[in-house]
Amino acid sequence: MALIGKSDLDVFALGLGGNTFGWTSDAETSFAVLDAFVAGGGNFIDSADSYSWWVEGNVGGESETIIGQWTKARGNRDSVIIATKVSRHPRFRGLSAQNVSAAADASLARLATDYIDLYYVHYDDPDVPVEETAGAFRALQVAGKIRQVGLSNFTAPRLREWMSVAEANGWPAPVALQPQYSLVEREPYESDLAPVIAEFGLGVMPYYSLASATLELTAAEISALDAASS
Repeated sequence: MALIGKSDLDVFALGLGGNTFGWTSDAETSFAVLDAFVAGGGNFIDSADSYSWWVEGNVGGESETIIGQWTKARGNRDSVIIATKVSRHPRFRGLSAQNVSAAADASLARLATDYIDLYYVHYDDPDVPVEETAGAFRALQVAGKIRQVGLSNFTAPRLREWMSVAEANGWPAPVALQPQYSLVEREPYESDLAPVIAEFGLGVMPYYSLASATLELTAAEISALDAASS
């Protein structure tokens, strides 16, 4: 187990992404995946309010709904760490204070919970001042609706700006960054983001770490590589 950044969120080293729930994984399959993950020691589940609006017949929030149904059925909400995100749901696009507040309430309802452990900005919104969005996230913390703040898909300058706003207002700083990073997609993480992350002690939860399956190897392929190198 490890703490996320400077937070008190103690998570299993491998998180479970929920973007397939309600998309390529129906509720039954999703429950089986979640059960297996927890049985293997996992406790950190990542979602977003937009998953998976792009599927015909979906409206967004399907992943959160399944996760909420699962925690309710298993009675295990307090033993798992749930992360979700705001800014891309068709009804709640952008990061205005009003939008963030409404989107958070909608996520809480779908997740069937009173609180979100880690609430991410999914994508930055250059049309909204950082102070407005950061203030909205702080209001959610004060209300007990979220525990910690995370940022995803941020540039290094905007990340620094959020940190400066938090410090200037005496607000808790974000504890995590979720960037795209893999052996295939190494920039801008290594050159731009990594120094800022180290400076502020952020936890890092990269997505597409297998480069959308480009880096996946089957057991047969691994055996073939081992045989070739011996």
